[in-house]
Amino acid sequence: MTERNLELALIGNCVIGALIDKKAEVVWNCLPRFDGEPVFSSLLKTDDPETIMGTYAIDLENFSHSEQYYEKNTAILITHLYDTSGNGVTITDFVPRFMQYGRMYRPMMLSRKLAPIGSPRIRIRLRPACDDGSQGYRKIQGSNHIRYLGCDMALRLTTGMSVTAIIDETWFILDGEHYLIFGDDQSINEPIKQLTERFLVETESYWLEWSRYLAIPFEWQEAVIRAAITLKLSAYEDTGAIIAAMTTSLPEARDSERNWDYRFCWLRDSYFTVHALNRLGATRTMEQYLQYLVNIVAGMSEEHLQPVFRINGSKQMPERIAHNLPGYRGMGPVRVGNQAAEQIQHDVYGAIVLSATQMFFDERIRRPGSKELFELLEKMGEKAYTYYNQPDAGLWELRGSKHVHTFSSMMCWAATDRLAKIARKLELPERLEYWATAANTIRDAIEENGFNKELNAYTATWGGDTMDASLLLACELGYIDGRDARFTGTIAEIEKKLLPKGSRYLFRYVVEDDFGLPENAFTICSFWYIDALASAGRTEEARDLFEDLLSKRNHLGLLSEDLDPETGELWGNFPQTYSMVGIINSARILSKKWETEL
Repeated sequence: MTERNLELALIGNCVIGALIDKKAEVVWNCLPRFDGEPVFSSLLKTDDPETIMGTYAIDLENFSHSEQYYEKNTAILITHLYDTSGNGVTITDFVPRFMQYGRMYRPMMLSRKLAPIGSPRIRIRLRPACDDGSQGYRKIQGSNHIRYLGCDMALRLTTGMSVTAIIDETWFILDGEHYLIFGDDQSINEPIKQLTERFLVETESYWLEWSRYLAIPFEWQEAVIRAAITLKLSAYEDTGAIIAAMTTSLPEARDSERNWDYRFCWLRDSYFTVHALNRLGATRTMEQYLQYLVNIVAGMSEEHLQPVFRINGSKQMPERIAHNLPGYRGMGPVRVGNQAAEQIQHDVYGAIVLSATQMFFDERIRRPGSKELFELLEKMGEKAYTYYNQPDAGLWELRGSKHVHTFSSMMCWAATDRLAKIARKLELPERLEYWATAANTIRDAIEENGFNKELNAYTATWGGDTMDASLLLACELGYIDGRDARFTGTIAEIEKKLLPKGSRYLFRYVVEDDFGLPENAFTICSFWYIDALASAGRTEEARDLFEDLLSKRNHLGLLSEDLDPETGELWGNFPQTYSMVGIINSARILSKKWETEL
């Protein structure tokens, strides 16, 4: 059996998302939303294809090879499967998303169109599973549909094909175009070909129109558009939450047990996502996310704000082991839920204020920031002012130790600095003075405790001598100029400490944590390094590394969380919003300008 890899495609509609491999197998799909039950979970299984549950595959007899690509500037996937005789099947996969009746139509529906190449012989293996992939659904056959019942969920496949062939998984000749709609247990009151083709046209039009208005850089346009679409697909539009990745427990490195559930909304990650989309002119995602954020902040009653929430805004995500799932390539454990919700991470207050700041300055925003919103943000500013010099778990969520992390302090500084700028915009002189004073106080403390004069560098922790790749964001946050000797010194020390010998890809840190020493490079850190090089004037180095990093994307332009520094293999949860943000930000910084090239 072929070993799983991350040569996967993502399709979705901002409510559900599905991962599809090169052979057109749906290997991961949670219903009814991103953090729901994994109905298709073969990505985390090692069973034989003949017996595996939790899969949706189109098998081609005597399979030889495949070709796969997205329809240009859309989330519509095309896969061509070929057999050894030149026959084949073209599979079009998409999840409908378009305007209907004055609102966005985004059903829980996987749509597939099959078209023959010659006379291919195929079978369909549709085996939804529940209870962590261990229990199959009961099948009830209808005239043109199959109902699947199990684990408090009812699903339905509607098709014009032989439902007997699908239930019995028999091989048959594909003799023409056929359509499969899988999702809600609802009747379809329209010819399936007519409905699917209409949905396909409408969905294609939606994505083409959405992509058309992106303010993309002159260079690397395809990479930026694909990254933007991927980020959009990671936003749960019903509440505004943005997930870190579609998956759980894809290991950061081989047999590392660094397996985490990323199907939740980290307030820090989400800031970087909305900021990247804003820079491309896609402001609606930020407005929706801010509504999610305001509800969280308004309901805060605890001393500390947790760093991550469920996509419905719930605080509860107890971590457990899904023992029925062996894990990616058998590398468990598979975790459901995330203990990070229980951690203290002080950078979260800066992430909230930074996320909302643009609401006060961007004239494109339909509902600009108000004095009431400012007062709500001030509560986060007070938290930042209180905790900037207190230990926390840091942005890397260390589970076994706490320190005063310099990056957390810088994010607390950013919260107070932006509140001062907002106060100036709102013409509130007393609040301006208060927050400017707070920002100066935090800055003085960082310079005293977070900067190591012997190393001429900011360090991971106050009074320490170890390095942390997040310090490369100091320039991005507006804390320091890229040409400042303290920042260039930090770059130099990070290069010395966090670049493994012979590697070009940056580690986030190289000290032992709860699981030993990190083994793979953390992809977003290399993008931060690229941006830092550019800000320091080392543009050619930055461009060269950026091109190299783009070559490590999978065949469809997607990136995961981690990268093997020796082989370039992708590891970690997928697709990782952090990594896709890195593509957008670095491309914008490094690209030649439109006005100078045309």
